[in-house]
Amino acid sequence: MSNGPQQPRLRYLTVAEVADTMRVSRMTVYRLVHGGELPAVRVGRSFRVPQDALDAYLEASSVDRDRLSG
Repeated sequence: MSNGPQQPRLRYLTVAEVADTMRVSRMTVYRLVHGGELPAVRVGRSFRVPQDALDAYLEASSVDRDRLSG
């Protein structure tokens, strides 16, 4: 009984999962969240980071290897 195509479900990551993915400490992730650099939602006393927000952050933060080798 849906009206149109289904939207893909958004995956939410814990701070620990984000830290593991980025290979940084959990405190670094908390700093990014509190500083507004990495969007997150609050669930009770913890934070969840949308997977697409993490992907966008990493894409925007990636360094162009061609510029580095020049």
